[in-house]
Amino acid sequence: MEFLQQLINGISLGSIYALIALGYTMVYGIVKLINFAHGDVFMVGAFTGFYSITILELSFFPALLISMVVCSIFGVLIERIAYKPLRNATRIAALITAIGVSLLIEYSVIYVRGAQPEAYPSGVLPKETINLFGVSVSSQSLFILGVSVALMVILQFIVHKTKIGKAMRAVSHDADAARLMGINVNNTISATFAMGSALAGAAGVIFGTYYTKIEPLMGIIPGLKAFVAAVLGGIGIIPGAMVGGLLLGVIEALVSATGYSLWRDGVAFIVLILILIFLPSGLFGKNVREKV
Repeated sequence: MEFLQQLINGISLGSIYALIALGYTMVYGIVKLINFAHGDVFMVGAFTGFYSITILELSFFPALLISMVVCSIFGVLIERIAYKPLRNATRIAALITAIGVSLLIEYSVIYVRGAQPEAYPSGVLPKETINLFGVSVSSQSLFILGVSVALMVILQFIVHKTKIGKAMRAVSHDADAARLMGINVNNTISATFAMGSALAGAAGVIFGTYYTKIEPLMGIIPGLKAFVAAVLGGIGIIPGAMVGGLLLGVIEALVSATGYSLWRDGVAFIVLILILIFLPSGLFGKNVREKV
């Protein structure tokens, strides 16, 4: 029964990683860029949700929607200002820029509001204990899981059933051919950043309501873990990011349950090393030969 309890906790945590990982994997699939500023978009989402709840006195869902809108606009601004000029630059130049943007966001937030942490109000979501198959499960965990899964399903629908989703898949496959077919590649890339950032913003609000404490450097570790989740599932593959995030959350919860909670953060990077050694293309990835 303890195992089932930890499994549900792990899946709830993993769903947060999955939401952040989707942004990494979507951007990589389109422009082959590891957007290391993505974890800080998650942090901005958490603070946007916090101020929406405390200052505007909104409930969970309006705060979630505001956070998603703010983060999607923020993601597009980052792409247009920092990444678009480097579209034809080397991969390393874009990667270094992403790290620079990450640091700029973190320390701009510290400059504006200070480095002190904030705490989400306790009554944002109902805290009830539900008896599920003889196991006491927090209603918050189930609610967070439900919201996360709903957002992932909506993303899958957009990618596979809408015009912008088809454009994203075309650009991901071959940007030059997509341009020749009349697809606006720049707008498609911006839409990808907007969607990925909106999901990161949602993850920030969910994280804040679940773990309460938020602070300006909170995006670093979850951002890195979400990157590990994306690599685990196969970076560039949307279902892979979902599965990778959920798996990583479950692995962390089980490590904590066995009494090795100090290894909780480290286990993600052990998983990354093992994946890169034994399965470099990830669980859902395919080995692709590159001509040099």
